[in-house]
Amino acid sequence: MHSGLLSIRARLDRAGILLSALCALHCLASIVVVSAIGIGGQWLFSPDIHRYGLVIALLIAAVAIGWGALRHRRMAPFVVAMMGLTFMGGALAVPHGVQEAVLTIIGVSLVTLGHILNLRHTHGTLSGRA
Repeated sequence: MHSGLLSIRARLDRAGILLSALCALHCLASIVVVSAIGIGGQWLFSPDIHRYGLVIALLIAAVAIGWGALRHRRMAPFVVAMMGLTFMGGALAVPHGVQEAVLTIIGVSLVTLGHILNLRHTHGTLSGRA
């Protein structure tokens, strides 16, 4: 049962990494598509997409990274991911465009790093535990 719970948490970390990558791709693609073609801005830049994405990121990070921190007692993944979520939240406060994309990409990069550190600490590659 213990390995089943670890498997769920590891899957959540991997889902967080995937969603962070998709978020960064969305930011870059939105700027390129809207700038180059001039279409899609009404839904690619929709604030709702960003709000829902932040809520999903918060939920996955809270469960996966919080759970991992309780298990391996390392705070680095938690602190790095929370800094990333802060940048993502800050991106909601600036106008749509390059500033928002830069803040979001910094944020998702930090959240991804938090998930990667969490996976490594939990599986003993950095913590020295098996």
